[in-house]
Amino acid sequence: MAILGGILTLGGYKLFFNTPIGWQSTDNSIPQIVETVYSPSDKTLNAAEMTTDFTVAAEKTIHAVVHVKNTAIRTQINRRDLFFGLGNGERKYEQVGTGSGVIISADGYVVTNNHVIDGATDLEITLNNKKKYQAKLIGRDVANDIALLKIEADTKLSYIPFANSDAIKIGEWVLAVGNPYNLTSTVTAGIVSAKGRDLEGNRNIESFIQTDAAVNPGNSGGALVNARGELIGINTAISSKTGSFIGYSFAVPSNIAKKIINDILEFGIVQEAILGITVDPNYQGDGVKVVGVIRQTDNLGVEELKSGDIIKKINEIKISKFSELKGQLTAKRPGDSVKVTIERASKVFVKTMILTKKAVPILSTALGWELKDLSMDEIKNRKIKAGVKIVRDRKYGLQNYVITKINGQEVKNAQETAKRLNNLYTSSYANNIIELLNIEGERERIRF
Repeated sequence: MAILGGILTLGGYKLFFNTPIGWQSTDNSIPQIVETVYSPSDKTLNAAEMTTDFTVAAEKTIHAVVHVKNTAIRTQINRRDLFFGLGNGERKYEQVGTGSGVIISADGYVVTNNHVIDGATDLEITLNNKKKYQAKLIGRDVANDIALLKIEADTKLSYIPFANSDAIKIGEWVLAVGNPYNLTSTVTAGIVSAKGRDLEGNRNIESFIQTDAAVNPGNSGGALVNARGELIGINTAISSKTGSFIGYSFAVPSNIAKKIINDILEFGIVQEAILGITVDPNYQGDGVKVVGVIRQTDNLGVEELKSGDIIKKINEIKISKFSELKGQLTAKRPGDSVKVTIERASKVFVKTMILTKKAVPILSTALGWELKDLSMDEIKNRKIKAGVKIVRDRKYGLQNYVITKINGQEVKNAQETAKRLNNLYTSSYANNIIELLNIEGERERIRF
């Protein structure tokens, strides 16, 4: 009975359920095959730019980022000691600060932030292999927060080459390498969030690279590098209410840092270049609006600019705001030529202009005067042989007066006059006479 039941069941299944079902596509086209592995059409991209594997960049940079120890001798006044007659009340103590630095040459030049080494009486550099060296301060730029150090090592050192910071793009992967919280070289990753960023409350540096790579206390002076391990910035600041990283960090662009270092090595001081214009700080459009032109003998071509012009590019680099213009000029030297793209009355044209040197104010600190040399036309119009104008006076109300003689001797130039005035003020001689021309051209004398 069991065998008979199985035969009946198998026969019924074959009869009713096992008939073949036909299927025909209504689309006669050949189906497209899509590969699951995507290969970009741009074959010129570097392999490091097509991946988020940063091992190569980390290996290239981690040994070139150093720990910087700043030891400063401070003096503290103890009023209790003064009260009880225990000496002069002064007590000296050591204050230690730490930060990071970047080796930029095999012979031991190290770049860091000025605020990392400010006030130091002793500087110690520790490499990633724990070797320690005493460092010498070569030069600094307070305005851009860059300092250059030198160590003497017995071997060639690993270093990070500079990259063109103008070439980085928003969204590009970057690494921050430094020594936060006294840890050894630490690597964090992020992307470029913004370029030409100006920070509220910072009146000097106005062209930061903004990233979201984690940067903490101790990272200052460390390296910001691209995916190829090239230096694109010096990590300088964070935006934080707690003192620790909360999402944004800022770096001085490598083009600015490199220019400052070259100036320090060649001239000993930074050569600041300007275009020779005044701008409208309230302009909200795309570009920088010119208000006035400061014509000097060496800034040729700037006379092509007029009030109301909009600067759109410097050397093919787009300028959207003043901080971007300032960043481009900070990376240049006086005497460099730049191509300026200008928009005027809906017309766009390009002019070549020569950058000039920023005038450094000449001060007589003793009297509170800012002095300036007279032009040949001013000397001729006032009918004098020589003179120095007081362009600012905070004490005596002599602004725009012209100094002609000091103690009977004619003045020569503003620099020498400021030095003579300062020396007179500190001397014991109490009968000094300064001869001047007032605003009306009348001669006056002041005695002190």
